[in-house]
Amino acid sequence: MNKLTKVGLSALCGSLAAVSSANAGDMTVTGGVDMSWISLGGASATTGNPIGMGSNLTFKGSGELDNGWTFAMTVAMLNQDAYSNTNVTLTMGGLGELDINQGNSANGIDAFDDKMPTAWEEPWGAALGTGVQLVSGVGTNNNVQYKTPTLGGATITLALAPDMGSANPADNAAANVDSVQGKGYDATININPSMGTEILSGLNMFVGLHETETYRDKNSADPGNNEYQATAGITFDIGPISLGMQASGIDTGNNTTATDVAYYKNNFYGIAFNINDDLSVSYGKHESEQGFVNPNDTESVLMEMTSYQVAYSIGGASLRYADTDVDNAAYQTTTGYDKDARVISVSLAF
Repeated sequence: MNKLTKVGLSALCGSLAAVSSANAGDMTVTGGVDMSWISLGGASATTGNPIGMGSNLTFKGSGELDNGWTFAMTVAMLNQDAYSNTNVTLTMGGLGELDINQGNSANGIDAFDDKMPTAWEEPWGAALGTGVQLVSGVGTNNNVQYKTPTLGGATITLALAPDMGSANPADNAAANVDSVQGKGYDATININPSMGTEILSGLNMFVGLHETETYRDKNSADPGNNEYQATAGITFDIGPISLGMQASGIDTGNNTTATDVAYYKNNFYGIAFNINDDLSVSYGKHESEQGFVNPNDTESVLMEMTSYQVAYSIGGASLRYADTDVDNAAYQTTTGYDKDARVISVSLAF
């Protein structure tokens, strides 16, 4: 009897292990390292140590439910093993996707902050610290996003951040700060209107909108206004050439004093050419205007950025070069804010 009992238990345990193994998810780790050499120019440029290094790790897990729906988790770690963000995505077949996100900038209008074609970096992202103000919406906050299935070449997303002024809380916790900001709402649509034709297969159009609620205090001299953000653009791939144009704007809702920043307006242009599967070149231009409540007291400032770039890939390694100029960096018109930089970067992926 004892022997039979042991055999039965062993068989049961073996079956349970097999079921557990069949339903268990997978976890993978990927990473990379970037190394750069920077040469700065301009009236007040001080390069110091030009050698930079950055590393990152990404943990990805995935699994499947009994009904065929799949789920995936991503945890991103940045330089010096510093935690960055987490997101969990539930793919519901023909019902679309639901994403719970801790601010990795992939949701809502933040995914459309700059969609211009480039060989490597955006013109504002190559070593100069421009301080440019782009649309971000709920993307940098804890948020929940629903994405529709692609129908007729169109995909729609709707995203909500319960409190735009709070930090990102952990599990079984809440975050609350004394902030005038309330809920944030994003809506985007991305359209690829190929209509079954090859010539339009590379055409892509997108629009994004955002609103941040602002608490209104009737006892305050400044009741406040909601903040609004919007962007729209188009990209077109023709063989090895990619073209793009985009515009965006931010209405800050500020109206307290004449020198408050009232808005930011951005215009983007980009062209990239894939010479072959490994080598690409690009040119990008970005104009960003900062405007004030009373333009008669404080004139608007136009910041202009241009960048020429080259990227070459050799398996898991990439060699990149950028030559970038910026006028009126950080929306400053005084001496020392016209800058230029040349960056050589080597990236290794693992």
